[in-house]
Amino acid sequence: MAILVVKVGGAEGLDYGAVCRDAAAVVAAGQRLVLVHGGSAEASALGAALGHPPRWLTSPSGYRWRFTDRETLETFAMAALGKVNLRLVEGLQAVGVDAIGLSGLGGRLLEAHRKAVVQCVENGKRHVVRDDFTGKVQKVNRRLLLSLLDLGLTPVLAPLAISEESQAVNIDGDRAAAMVAGALQAETLVLLTAAPGLLRSFPDESTLVHRLERDQRDQALALAADGMKKKVLGAWEALQAGVLRVVIADGRIRDPISAALTGAGTTLG
Repeated sequence: MAILVVKVGGAEGLDYGAVCRDAAAVVAAGQRLVLVHGGSAEASALGAALGHPPRWLTSPSGYRWRFTDRETLETFAMAALGKVNLRLVEGLQAVGVDAIGLSGLGGRLLEAHRKAVVQCVENGKRHVVRDDFTGKVQKVNRRLLLSLLDLGLTPVLAPLAISEESQAVNIDGDRAAAMVAGALQAETLVLLTAAPGLLRSFPDESTLVHRLERDQRDQALALAADGMKKKVLGAWEALQAGVLRVVIADGRIRDPISAALTGAGTTLG
């Protein structure tokens, strides 16, 4: 039976209720589903409330990420697991989906490489950052995920992983979803975000790019603004890992998953 992986973004504006209701329809139709989610907006709000607002860094290649010291990591875990994951699992259970909330730590579900030293650019200057608990997923416990799916469960994964040194790390949810989709040989990866898809002229939503081919990675990255860059990067990583298609689509609408599967959003592949 085919597997569908859906990533629900962590930005403000996404309709989690609509995602859960549509996920229920997808599962009822016989589709095996893995849901990966973000937690950026909730983590930022919680950090600010606790007197530890987020610090954003930019890599020399132009990718933005949340600097994650140990205090930020624990705050992020509270928001991602204690609020977003709880809310999605609760919402799915309420509409008849037997969801199970997880992060990448338990069972070494997601194993990531953590760089002890990273470079970033601030105020036009490069400098070195240490003590950043951020990682990139290198390995997915495929057997564990398949076992859960075979039991009729729908895994809901928070964007946390375990490092090679057995430390918890913050990970990018889009790229993690790409790794999960590749490991499971999913037919489709859907990335739901607070936009109709990739836009030719951000933020003008009338400039939606409907389709990009596998050889148009550079063009897609050139169009991507801010957080969309990692979605595009994750999309191509998924395609390289064997996923047949990736759809970047609107998570603010009714039936967002079904809409993405039937032509809405930006299809890559």
